[in-house]
Amino acid sequence: MPLSIAYDRQADALYARLSDRPYAFGEDLDHARRVDYARDGTPIGIELLYVSQGVDLTSLPMAKELAIELKKLNIRELA
Repeated sequence: MPLSIAYDRQADALYARLSDRPYAFGEDLDHARRVDYARDGTPIGIELLYVSQGVDLTSLPMAKELAIELKKLNIRELA
């Protein structure tokens, strides 16, 4: 499945769907980033909050692909 993005400008949040596999658990990387996983530990989604302030892609799965999509939405990538 290709990367699928849902961006809610009003909520200042973005969800990147990486897979159609069922959700099993999630891990908060910090107050603005969360990765969802399938039962076997495969990443299936990424939730990003406060995206208008920029997004830190460090340690995120599919970071390169996500950076391309963020650029299309004029969302700044933080170094």
